[in-house]
Amino acid sequence: MDPIVETRQGAVRGRFTDGVYSFKGVPCAAPPFGPNRLQPPQPVEPWSGLRDALAFGPKSPQSAYPPVVAMILPEFVGSGEDCLTLNIWSGDLGSANQPVMVWIPGGLFEYHGTSACPWYDGTQFACDGVVCVTINYRTGAEGFLYVEHSVANRGPLDQIGALRWVQENIAGFGGDPGNVTIFGESAGALSIGTVLAMPRAQGLFHRAIVQSGGAQHVSSGETGRRLARYIADKLGVEATLEAVAAIPPERLLAAQEALRDDLMADPDPARWGEVANTTLPWQPVVDGDTIPGPPLERIAAGASAGISLTVGSNTKEWRLFVLPDLIDQITPEMLAGTITVFGLRVDAALAVYRAEHPDASPGDLFAAVMTDWYWRIPAMHLADAHARNSADTFTYEFAWRSPAFDGRLGACHALEIPFVFGTLGHATEPLMGSDPPQHLAESMHAAWVAFAAHGDPGWPRYDLDRRVTMHFDTESACVIDPLAAKRKLWEGVR
Repeated sequence: MDPIVETRQGAVRGRFTDGVYSFKGVPCAAPPFGPNRLQPPQPVEPWSGLRDALAFGPKSPQSAYPPVVAMILPEFVGSGEDCLTLNIWSGDLGSANQPVMVWIPGGLFEYHGTSACPWYDGTQFACDGVVCVTINYRTGAEGFLYVEHSVANRGPLDQIGALRWVQENIAGFGGDPGNVTIFGESAGALSIGTVLAMPRAQGLFHRAIVQSGGAQHVSSGETGRRLARYIADKLGVEATLEAVAAIPPERLLAAQEALRDDLMADPDPARWGEVANTTLPWQPVVDGDTIPGPPLERIAAGASAGISLTVGSNTKEWRLFVLPDLIDQITPEMLAGTITVFGLRVDAALAVYRAEHPDASPGDLFAAVMTDWYWRIPAMHLADAHARNSADTFTYEFAWRSPAFDGRLGACHALEIPFVFGTLGHATEPLMGSDPPQHLAESMHAAWVAFAAHGDPGWPRYDLDRRVTMHFDTESACVIDPLAAKRKLWEGVR
């Protein structure tokens, strides 16, 4: 017999397969179109009768993926208006005391934003006593365009709305609303670094795991308004909420694509502000309201002091974005130019990076510099800011090397996700070959479960003296201050 759960909005019917209950496409907010377009998430209209929760809901309207994203993120769904849904896996609907983990997916704040991906299947978490929830949110201009007199950061507000739904409903699925861990990767992790500092999120979760993220990828209000004016000019309308909301989604996407093309062709900070370096035009905006101040500064001041945090990154993050061809096209002059743009002295930076990679090509060194600027240094800064408040903090590095591209891909961006979910073999072969180490997946997954259940992933806490970091590889072990030389190099710069 199919399982049925009564939520505050109405009854939903799921499936029971091999000891796990699953519910997919459960609405957690009203469709964000029509009168709800470019508005914060609105409540779901209650329904009568029984609603099937058997299939993933659509993702937010968005453009076709860049090739690198398409390669790593297989999906089950297309775009659609009823996109603010979530999915639940539970091993016991009757307990109401299982820890809850809520997954926030990535996608550059412009793509993806959906949990309809085989890597994110929550079955293994459910088998291990966790209620796993995966969510959708609005991406691109629909979720992040900042026009005057509108509510900013609708994408993060969608995430917070899903967390509020969890507080109100998860007990019916066997979960404990007093023990909620949020976890996410890439833009999902950057979202968590932001949500940690958002007053509207207080009390909605208790632990957080940041996989390849930090709390520094945000724009000023002025940059947000500048991007809105660009979009409005492309559309031939005023930069107002009413004017942009009247534009069909496909036209807004076309303007969004034009913005990205122009940004990539001429990443001038004088024109694009903070997003010239991040190339994330739709990153969250510090608007003074939904995000009152720079998230990293708010976290350092204690905004997340009551939250236990695990944060980490992958050793070779940027390799994903330069293989197979671009890495071999990087010249010494291009490498030096990138280092200079980031505010480092070229000779000092090359000395540090060549000491770690003595035989590296310019492309290898470029990828290492980008990995640190984009992911590893911001992750370290988040850990430092959180730990300064004597808050429980744990750090990790994922170092297992993918065999793809003759082993050159390394421990690239997003590679750790199927290890965390226990979904090796779920459309993972293009990225990690046919025989990734199952024992590594078991140890990482168990650490995530332990952290969600008890706040301790199984290795010593991080502090500013020793900086103990779990190094996940075929043989995993704790290391002390693995970023020491680079931390000093980037100090005051990133």
